[in-house]
Amino acid sequence: METIVPVWLWLTFVGIVLASLFIDFVVLKKQGAHDIGVKEALNWSLIWIALSFVFNGLLWWAVKDHTGSNEMANTKSLEFLTGYLIEKSLAVDNIFVFLLIFTYFAVPTAFQKRVLMIGIIGAIVLRTIMILVGGWLLAEFHWVLYVFGAFLIITGIKIWWAAGQEPDLNNNPALKLLRKWMPVSQHYDGERFWTVENGVKIATPLLMVISLIALTDVIFAVDSIPAIFAITSDPFIVLTSNVFAILGLRAMYFLLAAVANSFHLLNYGLAIILVFIGVKMSLIDIYKIPVAVSLGVVVGILVVTMLLSLRTAPGKTQA
Repeated sequence: METIVPVWLWLTFVGIVLASLFIDFVVLKKQGAHDIGVKEALNWSLIWIALSFVFNGLLWWAVKDHTGSNEMANTKSLEFLTGYLIEKSLAVDNIFVFLLIFTYFAVPTAFQKRVLMIGIIGAIVLRTIMILVGGWLLAEFHWVLYVFGAFLIITGIKIWWAAGQEPDLNNNPALKLLRKWMPVSQHYDGERFWTVENGVKIATPLLMVISLIALTDVIFAVDSIPAIFAITSDPFIVLTSNVFAILGLRAMYFLLAAVANSFHLLNYGLAIILVFIGVKMSLIDIYKIPVAVSLGVVVGILVVTMLLSLRTAPGKTQA
């Protein structure tokens, strides 16, 4: 795995991530548990998106300054944008599952913020490890590309067939495993993860929720990380596009949770995107689809799916 970005950009990226987590865990923590409204979620979503675009501009300038090539700077910037958009799109599926988990466990809205904050930390650590492992596999075993490609195609087909069906969390194997592993209280104890009942220390439902979300993110990472490797093998682009998509996940959750029913066809679009990326990866040694084309296809699919969702939203009369 090789990257052409200078060391100072790596350090800048780490600094941005640490500063973002500091704001989330220290500054915003002072607000305490409270409901996140649509306006607040929208504002934070726009801030995270703007920060990602600013970083992409910084990436373009750094590559241009480091290599002296406008073409290389344009390529890397486009790779970041495409990867970021793909990861952001696939994060929508995570959000719908998170919404299902929160609903199933009746997690008070005021407590959901802390769960998502901790989930973001776990996601960054886990995905960094998986990206490094995935990058090493691709560098050592080129044929893994075809395995990734086939996996994405199969996953896309499964998502298509599952779209529109009501998920059954009762039969979730991860939930069954967690219930066997830890005794859980029937009641919440504020934002605590442990409580004492009859003199025995046991987990609260909030700990069960966080554990389930962590396991869910690992499963989704298996889908999303191969997808970004279809765009670029540069570890810096793969890691930064993933992390910037994750940093805005909490705000994006509260925003989409309020309008989830309006985008009921979005999973069909995500399924098509995964199949397209899988095909792109499978054909890489025959024909390399340009990054600009990939970006256009992803944007086009998302726009069409969202417009169709709004046009045929439940409760609205179809034209």
